[in-house]
Amino acid sequence: MTCVILVDDHPVVRAGMRALLEASGVHVVAEAGNGQDGVTAARTHPADVVLMDLQMGTGLDGVAATQLVRALPDSPAVLILTTYDTDTDILRAVEAGAAGYLLKDAPPAELIDAVHRAAKGETVLAPVVAQRLVTRLRSTIPTLSPRELDVLRLVADGAANRRIAQQLVLSEATVKSHLVHIFTKLGVDSRTAAVAVARQQGMLR
Repeated sequence: MTCVILVDDHPVVRAGMRALLEASGVHVVAEAGNGQDGVTAARTHPADVVLMDLQMGTGLDGVAATQLVRALPDSPAVLILTTYDTDTDILRAVEAGAAGYLLKDAPPAELIDAVHRAAKGETVLAPVVAQRLVTRLRSTIPTLSPRELDVLRLVADGAANRRIAQQLVLSEATVKSHLVHIFTKLGVDSRTAAVAVARQQGMLR
């Protein structure tokens, strides 16, 4: 029997997913309402697959939680299940070690099949997601590192270098260095332009 852990911050979504999975013979061994609890559940409950939401409010998002789960000994496969399908989200999830990326409006049969395939070690991408990923990888759209994205998100919030340094526990010189790299990668020469381009490319919401 395939065993699954559900990680989603909406109890109603988890209840619906549990009903669907168990009606199809998939055993749900644990649930979690946030990324950190999801990692803890994966550490304490043997499972084949973790069904992971991408955005879960405060704390660890699905990508960060995926990285931690995949770092565990004998880690389960992680299948991202989300409403978000921007190029950057897809790429970040795959780079974090996710075995697949499905949208929440996927047909139930497709979801069940994806769970079983992920449990066997296969990579599972919804057709539309696979196409977007191929297009992204073939394009010249720049990719920012996780730390550069952290810096840019705070820039988008209007934070000055000193505040960014304090929040990310970096020196101001390091923040400036990250900004130089961001500007270079995005082909811009100002903070405002960097935020605008990043939003246009789906790097920021």
